[in-house]
Amino acid sequence: MSADSKGGNSKLDAVVAAAQRSRAQREQGYREQALKLYPWICGRCSREFTRANLHELTVHHRDHNHDYNPPDGSNWELLCLYCHDNEHARYLDAVAPQDSDAGNTAGQVSHKALAGLADLFNKKS
Repeated sequence: MSADSKGGNSKLDAVVAAAQRSRAQREQGYREQALKLYPWICGRCSREFTRANLHELTVHHRDHNHDYNPPDGSNWELLCLYCHDNEHARYLDAVAPQDSDAGNTAGQVSHKALAGLADLFNKKS
């Protein structure tokens, strides 16, 4: 590996590490606020949490904008890990059709892999 690529990797690593620290710091701020505002109960499945399992309780942003964190907590909802994952999966399913182009056929299959299989079986040797 050349010195340039090593230097480039260390710069990239530093940028990524700084971004992760910044995100963790931002999350810690609104997470702590949300845990003070709301009871430690999942807003969907009503599972209750204690200090022992509090790490499994997440803060969900209702509008999916992680940078919108009003101090009154109006954009937050406490969800367990499972309900949080489910909520994001539902959101992605809901927005996916809106993001695709109706005329874009790049992701569509244009052939049928087994179309000639019946002909092969019916061939007489």
